[in-house]
Amino acid sequence: MPFSNSHNLLKMKYKPEDEYPDLKAHNNHMAKVLTPDLYQKLRDKQTPSGFTLDDCIQTGVDNPGNGIVSALKAWLCWEAMFPSSYVSCCDLTHQFPDTSIINFKMAQLNNQRLPPDEEYPDLSTHNNHMAKVLTLELYEKLRDRVTPSGFTLDDVIQTGVDNPARTLGLLSLSALGSLDGDLKGKYYALRNMTDAEQQQLIDDHFLFDKPVSPLLLASGMARDWPDARGIWHNDNKTFLVWINEEDHLRVISMQKGGNMKEVFSRFCTGLTKIESLFKAKNYEFMWNPHLGYILTCPSNLGTGLRAGVHIKLPHLGKHEKFGEVLKRLRLQKRGTGGVDTAAVGGVFDVSNADRLGFSEVELVQMVVDGVKLLIEMEKRLEKGQSIDDLMPAQK
Repeated sequence: MPFSNSHNLLKMKYKPEDEYPDLKAHNNHMAKVLTPDLYQKLRDKQTPSGFTLDDCIQTGVDNPGNGIVSALKAWLCWEAMFPSSYVSCCDLTHQFPDTSIINFKMAQLNNQRLPPDEEYPDLSTHNNHMAKVLTLELYEKLRDRVTPSGFTLDDVIQTGVDNPARTLGLLSLSALGSLDGDLKGKYYALRNMTDAEQQQLIDDHFLFDKPVSPLLLASGMARDWPDARGIWHNDNKTFLVWINEEDHLRVISMQKGGNMKEVFSRFCTGLTKIESLFKAKNYEFMWNPHLGYILTCPSNLGTGLRAGVHIKLPHLGKHEKFGEVLKRLRLQKRGTGGVDTAAVGGVFDVSNADRLGFSEVELVQMVVDGVKLLIEMEKRLEKGQSIDDLMPAQK
């Protein structure tokens, strides 16, 4: 890990072919794109914190993957511990499973840039709103507005020397403590919450657990648990913030019923206020003009937004075309218990499949429009009617 880089220095004494990992039994995406030539090209690159390619790929090396894992959150099977990891290992990060949204073009070396016209993405086949407004002139104007936060990402954020995790936690508490009105609330630290507080958070389904997934453990996500981790929520229990879980902050707006606009408005208001309070202390959210907002898992790059709705679909959920319908609507499903859980009683958590290539408003609208169609299909099936004429076109 980057805090003691002696193991990486030792690796450099050996030939690349001797250090190249044995990936014959692997079927994750990392194993598909990490060729010996690419490994040799990138193995000596490192971020300012000493983070290297071998650190990046550790999760994928430790977890060969299978048909289920490859399709879920760990599709890339590597974790970024520092924002510049995405730049240092750009040859690897840009080989996404689906590159149809944006054709990334970045410099080959850490912190080096190509001329704007060479980095400007090829949008000739794109019809989303971003392609309509992102001119070469605008791209050239904005591309260097990168916002480093000064903190490593959460899977290696230190709680030892200088305590950046605790510093971040205190910074977050200061910002959250300044919220007022409907957003006013209280913080609960995982380390010292009372039994009654813990049980209440469990009953409210607010409490997050220590990671047990091999994918997360291999990347160091549970190190020093539960130090500097905690949960904040407003008095109405409609606005939550998880601190130092998988990411520095995970902001959640929720409520019962179908008023998605109200939920999204609260989310935007709260997030804007939090960011303003951070900026007042000279901190900003990590953002990159190529990748959008920087989060620990590459699958969340872009907006980092997941708009989910719990919806009961006992008939459609069993229909042979359910998966195809979701795919065409650019939606995904899971159980209400979170990632990797199955639906119980026909109740699914349906959300946007994309984080990248669309605006936050567009993603929320996809969910609203998609859920409306799913409800219509469910009502048809309840009556024993066909849904063939309701099959949507690919979005």
